[in-house]
Amino acid sequence: MSVLDVSGLAKAYGPVKALDGIDLHVRSGTRTAIVGPSGCGKTTLLRLIAGFETPDSGRILLDGQALAENRTALPAHMRGVGVVSQDGALFPHLTIAENIGFGIPKSEPDRAARIAELAETVGLKSAMLSRWPHELSGGQQQRVALARALARKPHLMLLDEPFSALDTSLRAAMRKVVAELLEKAGVTTILVTHDQAEALSFADQVAVMRDGRFAQVGTPRDLYFRPTDATVAEFLGETILLPAHVADGCANCALGRLATHAPANGAHARIMLRPEQIALEPATRAEAQAASTGIYAEVCACEFAGASTVLVLHILNPREANGAVPPRFTLRRAGFDGIETGAVVRVSVSGRAHPLA
Repeated sequence: MSVLDVSGLAKAYGPVKALDGIDLHVRSGTRTAIVGPSGCGKTTLLRLIAGFETPDSGRILLDGQALAENRTALPAHMRGVGVVSQDGALFPHLTIAENIGFGIPKSEPDRAARIAELAETVGLKSAMLSRWPHELSGGQQQRVALARALARKPHLMLLDEPFSALDTSLRAAMRKVVAELLEKAGVTTILVTHDQAEALSFADQVAVMRDGRFAQVGTPRDLYFRPTDATVAEFLGETILLPAHVADGCANCALGRLATHAPANGAHARIMLRPEQIALEPATRAEAQAASTGIYAEVCACEFAGASTVLVLHILNPREANGAVPPRFTLRRAGFDGIETGAVVRVSVSGRAHPLA
């Protein structure tokens, strides 16, 4: 059952269309990530759902109640929506306890106990409640912001790039903590981010936005391995694109005959592979010259970057696809492989290739 239903949502700023007919359905208790490049409209969508702005047209329903319909909108404080922003937006003149309890009426019984419970829920020690926001680390401030948002018992939680100001290791840890907390609380969540890995690891549903529209919406696995087009494919991770002839569930390309996800047919098509589908084995030039089967390649460039190495591979014995043979492709590998420029390797592919429209 959908807790949030967005249909035909549009918003323009002068001649610029920030949103151009957005449809989105979010099931109760799930996590949705909206990902896209800067300026694509993802933050505008979040602001419309939160009630900070009014749409030009379209409708937003939360638990069946209209939050916005065309130019009529329910005020933000009446929506039952929690918001955590990039910087936490804590009140600097209030203690941590006062920040967490900001949305809890002072007349509510056991208010102090509720604040302490929320602090414990997000992993903050009771001794921190008397501190000021500037006395906490970035990660701790984000926990306070989350506790403050949870205090209102929202039907929907909106996270606007809440981890982007944290360092890499802390981002991953906080992302996991927040996901677990929201799942335990049963709160439906929408995360806006420009970080593809963050979106894929955090969400049950991912929506890729481009120019004010959704290019594709689906599960993280479907979007990663079955993107609708090359732009979505490349945005969600490193991609190998090859021209191919696709027929009867197979693609004939420079890497040989590969099984495909869909039985598409096309004299001239493109297929997508992810780098992790490619395996390399050390070989010799003599083996490559003598081989009647298998694909061999020469490493014509190698860029070592610690944990990973970027290789540029030139295919020595390509299996042609209508004469369109890419002479080389780029591949990121683990840094400990020890493969260097000039090496010859045997190339094999696991899994299925994905034909692109």
